[in-house]
Amino acid sequence: MAQQKALLQLEGITKVFETEEVETHALSDVHFMVRPGEWVSIVGPSGSGKTTLLALLGLLDTASKGTYLLDGRSVLDLSPAERALVRNQHIGFIFQSFNLIGDLSVYENVELPLTYRGMAADERRQRVERALERVGMGHRARHMPGQLSGGQQQRVAVARAVAGDPLILLADEPTGNLDSKNGEQVMQLLSELHKGGATLIMVTHDPNQARLGTRMVSLFDGRVVQDERLR
Repeated sequence: MAQQKALLQLEGITKVFETEEVETHALSDVHFMVRPGEWVSIVGPSGSGKTTLLALLGLLDTASKGTYLLDGRSVLDLSPAERALVRNQHIGFIFQSFNLIGDLSVYENVELPLTYRGMAADERRQRVERALERVGMGHRARHMPGQLSGGQQQRVAVARAVAGDPLILLADEPTGNLDSKNGEQVMQLLSELHKGGATLIMVTHDPNQARLGTRMVSLFDGRVVQDERLR
């Protein structure tokens, strides 16, 4: 059977932060490939470049040098407006701090990225309802974020991420602000999404969570030092 083509591919990615006094290499010559349906856990000590790498993958930042192909398309040289469009249509984000808008309801938080696409109201409604049911939060659609527990807020954040059917989900320490019970529930949800076909890249400090993935990529001093297939 022919091997699937890469959904995401980095070649020689380098990221340098410069000030008048110092030049810091956050990433150095990173080569990285993800195929559809993989769950890649990115691990490494603080300062190893994990967050910088995730920001580049999510088009929240640009590389100083190298090539980044997303679904076969070069995305490093896009204009800011083009980058925003690609993010909205193809990338789902799950943040440690949930990043829900406090004065919007659960339903409205999930709907907002779809509104930016100019999507018709009927399709938005179907997608929002389906996403909330998928994460077990359909009954909370009219609640405000402040009325929810941390675990429930993260479930809403996951619903927002998957409602647009992105090519890839990026999760940055998705259980970092949760207690162990809620953290386990969110990881179970991510596992279910992966089993359903989602492609997931997750930054984590937790080795047990990292090993839930299909691959584990270890960073140290901005370089990939190990790329281990778990199953």
